[in-house]
Amino acid sequence: MNKLKSFVEWNAFGVCSAIGARMGIATSRIRQFFMYTSVLTLGSPVIIYLILAFWGNLNRYIKLSRRNPWYHL
Repeated sequence: MNKLKSFVEWNAFGVCSAIGARMGIATSRIRQFFMYTSVLTLGSPVIIYLILAFWGNLNRYIKLSRRNPWYHL
């Protein structure tokens, strides 16, 4: 169970670390915020988290396709 917990904390989409890097806040505080608000609001921040993860991956794919010259041939 601890292996699963550490995997999710360190590898799950990187949304908290991206927010923390952009705003200058520790990622542990952002994770705590997501957990507490998820409990208080019955899971709605989880939906926001997944939307942010999808948006981050979409931006990454768009940036990679612009850099690849073979993609447009």
